[in-house]
Amino acid sequence: METEPTTTLEQVLAERQTSSREIIDVDEPQTQLVIFRLFDRHFAFPGGSIREVINGTTDVFYVPGMHASVEGVMNLRGDIQSVLSLNGLLHLPDSDVQEPARAILLGSGAGIQTGIRIDQLLDVTEVAQSRLKPPLDSLPDHLKPLVSALLDFDGLPVTLLDLDLVLQAWQQHLP
Repeated sequence: METEPTTTLEQVLAERQTSSREIIDVDEPQTQLVIFRLFDRHFAFPGGSIREVINGTTDVFYVPGMHASVEGVMNLRGDIQSVLSLNGLLHLPDSDVQEPARAILLGSGAGIQTGIRIDQLLDVTEVAQSRLKPPLDSLPDHLKPLVSALLDFDGLPVTLLDLDLVLQAWQQHLP
């Protein structure tokens, strides 16, 4: 009876140490995103643009004479910050979500630091850059200059907005 040659654990380990295999780094570059809902649409900002997520119950005070897109101002640890609604700029109806469920993203771009009212924070996460797809030509014209990428997030279509471009567009729409 013929026996098959056996390899001992020591032989396998010795072979691995002497072999010159190339090690390939499979880690992909990641991008941090703040994913949120406005009305019935899902959007995201790059994590580097958002400094803080603030509870939706924070008092926001109306300021007479401000543009309709300025919800008001809030006192955040002694700093007064404006709070914007992007619904008009993004051509979305006003939200009917009640305050406790809503949140404010404190972000900065285009030389402005401001709060941005959102209906719901979905996630703050890192995604592989390969999951970000270029914007489609079929995007509505008002969104094309604001969108940097598209993403499928847990089965939801998410539009990645560039906060610098969003705030520049907001400034241009002021009277």
